[in-house]
Amino acid sequence: MTTTPPPRPRTRLYLITPPQVSDIPAFTSALTAAIGAGDIASLQLRLKGKDGLIDVDATRAVSRAVTGLAQEAGIAVLINDSPELARELGADGVHVGWEDVPVKTARSLLGPDAIIGATAKNSYHKAMQAGEDGADYVAFGAFYPTQTKEHTVPAELELLQVWQAAMLLPCVAIGGITASNAEPLVTAGADFIAVSSGVWAQPEGPAEAVKAFNALLDRLTPR
Repeated sequence: MTTTPPPRPRTRLYLITPPQVSDIPAFTSALTAAIGAGDIASLQLRLKGKDGLIDVDATRAVSRAVTGLAQEAGIAVLINDSPELARELGADGVHVGWEDVPVKTARSLLGPDAIIGATAKNSYHKAMQAGEDGADYVAFGAFYPTQTKEHTVPAELELLQVWQAAMLLPCVAIGGITASNAEPLVTAGADFIAVSSGVWAQPEGPAEAVKAFNALLDRLTPR
């Protein structure tokens, strides 16, 4: 007798801030509209300076404006690169990059309850190591060309398929994702779709972009 495996959980939207936020009140307003437009799992504060490193002052300023707003809506707030800053700002966790703070170090700084994500680019081995070290999710990509992050490497859909079939650790797809090109990533097995300019730079506005993403995710992976 064969049994049908249970359906995997619905894929959810993982928002990432623009690399620079020059008008914090305007960004806060846009985020408020986006939150009201549909399901959002998490918000990563990824503010970068011209040197490509985390802009600590900007991260603090944006965090003060939006962390409470997001958390009250049930959205996990993650800080890019810096577990120390995540702890200072009362964030829910941190996302560490390919060559940033090790997952084990971030866990020791933030404790067992923090969310820790890790970039794996296109490496199954790197993702497995991150999981063994205590990451709560791994991020694969870039799946499409992106203007918001330099030094990306291409990732293939097969990576999501293999990971979903073999591993329980959630995976995030990232890199140039829009509501019009996300479907193959969802059907391949992405548990979360990470989006930056695909929401913030949409001509119709962030709220309409969030609506479009959620309509797609509801269709492909119903609740």
